[in-house]
Amino acid sequence: MTGAASPDPSPNPASGAALRVGLGVTLVAGTALVVLGALLVPWDPVPGGPLVPPDPLSVFTAGQVERAEEFSRWARVWSWSSLAVSTLLACWFGFSRRGRAVVARFQRGPWWLRVVQAVAVLTVAGRLVTLPLGLAHRQHLRGYGLSTQSWAGYALDLLKGEALDIVVTSLAVLVVMACARRWRRWWPAVAGSLVAALVLAGSFAYPVLVEPLFSSFETLPAGSLRTEILDLADKEGVEVDEVLVADASRRTTTLNAYVSGFGGTRRVVVYDNLVEDLPPEQALSVVAHELAHARHDDVLVGSVLGALGGGLAVGLLAVVLALGGRRGGRTWSMADPAVVPVLLALFAVGSLLASPVENTVSRQIETRADVDALETTGDPAAFVEMQRQLMLRSLADPTPYAWSQFWFGSHPTGLDRIALAQRVAERLDR
Repeated sequence: MTGAASPDPSPNPASGAALRVGLGVTLVAGTALVVLGALLVPWDPVPGGPLVPPDPLSVFTAGQVERAEEFSRWARVWSWSSLAVSTLLACWFGFSRRGRAVVARFQRGPWWLRVVQAVAVLTVAGRLVTLPLGLAHRQHLRGYGLSTQSWAGYALDLLKGEALDIVVTSLAVLVVMACARRWRRWWPAVAGSLVAALVLAGSFAYPVLVEPLFSSFETLPAGSLRTEILDLADKEGVEVDEVLVADASRRTTTLNAYVSGFGGTRRVVVYDNLVEDLPPEQALSVVAHELAHARHDDVLVGSVLGALGGGLAVGLLAVVLALGGRRGGRTWSMADPAVVPVLLALFAVGSLLASPVENTVSRQIETRADVDALETTGDPAAFVEMQRQLMLRSLADPTPYAWSQFWFGSHPTGLDRIALAQRVAERLDR
């Protein structure tokens, strides 16, 4: 059958047991997440207490501030509208009978195929509905000179991203549902453990399996910058065999660098336009920040916390399905592929609600990396100018809404980072 949910008015002992196990998984994973978060996240990384960001007009001209604010205003309109539409659509598909019935029409064959079909339908529907907003946002980027990618290249990346989303989401749902079909009572514990393992495996494999789908990488050629970077790595106690350069300039004019993977897949990557456009001392400030991430194993820490978050999500899912799905004698069963729209709706809502926690953790980790970079290079002036250039190139809003920064800001604001550099400069001068 391909109905929206399976009627089951009789008491279900397995459902009751799964509820108890789900509560246990939620308690264990949630406790571990809080404890490790308290121990591993740098909750007080700023030396000397809270920062007071400088006046934007002391860093930028009035024209630069006005242009950044104008760009950011419309960028928020397009991105927030897309988020709202995609979330509402997911909720309609998942929480309304009509929405689930629409998805059910596309489900045929064995249970695992029906899962993939439902995920594909929901993913493509979400993309099609938000595509006009995405195109408007991209045109906005092009209008301000931030995007250099052709429309054909953009379309290809969009298709690859959608395919990747379908594969990853289908894999996660298949794992959880296979556990629910095999272990009717204990599936939250088994599935929670497997999802946690998948998060760790995905983070480990991401640099070698996913990043090459969207970018090409070359080793930073021999020269003074490479030598200085390797010396900086030695100074920070980070083992780095090579620094990779990504061909980001074919997509964007913004400057960036990052660390991904851990263990044998860890890599330090810089954008090609960062290497070409920034003076060496400013490029070193960026790389020093990324090396600090590697020094503290921030990717591994984030992966462990993400794995625990995945286990917590499975536990909460079991509780919600057991309690929230009981309406008029009807139960949402994790063993039924018809429940896929409900799962993706819960994921969309849960991700939005979890964003402030995730981004608060991210900002603390990024701040610690800034402090380490400043202390290692001993060049706050280069750091300040680098932040200015990054903000100018990306047209970052110097004073975003406080609630927006709290909810969506994964990094400290540029002015906060400049204030941090000024604080460190004062300490170095003493």
